[in-house]
Amino acid sequence: MLYGTTPPRQGTSPNDIQLAAEKLVARTKTLDLDGLIVYDVQDESERTDEPRPFPFLPTLDSRVYSQILHQLAQIPIVTYKCVTQMDEAEWEEWLNQSARDFGTTTLSLVGSPTRKRTGDAVSLSKATEMARTHAARFVLGAVAIAERNSETRSESQRMIHKARAGCEFFISQSVYNSQKTITLLNDYARECREAGLAPKRVILTFAPCGRAKTLEFLKWLGVSVPPEIEASILGSVDPLSQSIEICRSILGEILHELEDKTLPLGLNIESVSIKKEEIDASIELFRVLEKELKAF
Repeated sequence: MLYGTTPPRQGTSPNDIQLAAEKLVARTKTLDLDGLIVYDVQDESERTDEPRPFPFLPTLDSRVYSQILHQLAQIPIVTYKCVTQMDEAEWEEWLNQSARDFGTTTLSLVGSPTRKRTGDAVSLSKATEMARTHAARFVLGAVAIAERNSETRSESQRMIHKARAGCEFFISQSVYNSQKTITLLNDYARECREAGLAPKRVILTFAPCGRAKTLEFLKWLGVSVPPEIEASILGSVDPLSQSIEICRSILGEILHELEDKTLPLGLNIESVSIKKEEIDASIELFRVLEKELKAF
């Protein structure tokens, strides 16, 4: 059971960074958390021709915020890192610094959103290998995106490849399409079984949505939102409550349709919005989905 957050913007004063961290810890302290996730926010504007609904604002180094949150909450932190901006020597130094100066223990590595690398930038597979063999013995994770699982590009096979490279868990992007996630989970479990491998834990991400702008941003991020679900949320007199109920229903459907009931799962709850009501709704969503998962 995880809760995801983004670091404050670059240029935020140390005092305001500390206050933001304290607010997050206070907000989540009543939850039965196993850890927090700190994202490494990227521009991603080259990934799509669609205009970004919200302007991209560079954020604080994810390691800095992870360290502050760990000191305050005393629970594990999963630190995201986009690896395609450094060459191998720079990546090695980043790993050294992460262990030495920030106490980083758990990383979730992501590659370029456009599948392009420039110059001598380290590949995701090489970066994973270097992190796996590093003296710090990092625990490694990766992303799993059901939306890119297709007949021509198997996401489940990519997950198996990443697991063989050293990844111990996978975190999805926000789920609003149950069928795509069900297909991916069942493909992954079946292909692991056929290969004689124990499947790694898959952590499903959910986020509340109470506004058209938030929904637009989710779709811009690549989240599949079926038209009937979009209409149900935006047509409701209480869109936030409706989105929470939809997420609960989606999780229930996923759990019911699992072919392998022993597939290790987890949940990550986040708010992609900075609006207070949607952040508050993410705490309620955590409780609702935790209850659904534990009942299963």
